[in-house]
Amino acid sequence: MPVSEVVTAFLIHDGRILVLRRSDKVGTYRGCWAAVSGYLEQAPLDQAYAELDEETGLGRDDVELLKEGDPLLIHDRENDRTWQVHPFLFEVKDSSRIRLDWEHVERRWIWPGEIDGLDTVPGFGDALKRVYP
Repeated sequence: MPVSEVVTAFLIHDGRILVLRRSDKVGTYRGCWAAVSGYLEQAPLDQAYAELDEETGLGRDDVELLKEGDPLLIHDRENDRTWQVHPFLFEVKDSSRIRLDWEHVERRWIWPGEIDGLDTVPGFGDALKRVYP
């Protein structure tokens, strides 16, 4: 099973985590809830900042890096994929500045305990545990 490296950037504001519903235009996990993510094309932290800019319109000055978690492997046997996820946690300074791109159709701010009730991408909760609390 090939391994694809990705970054996942969790955003937090006032104690809540931002979850994003993936659009029908993305290649994987359409309709699932996720964080900001993307394939690794450069150093993981630089990639996380690039994805934040692309998917939410937030720049480096709009967020504060709180934690970089250890990478983890997520095995998705249903889709015959293995992901190496590089997780990050950022504090959003002003949530009104978030602008979603085509990759997501909905956003919600939820309490971390609410994640179990959502249809998320594989390993979402495990990746979050690497950076939160």
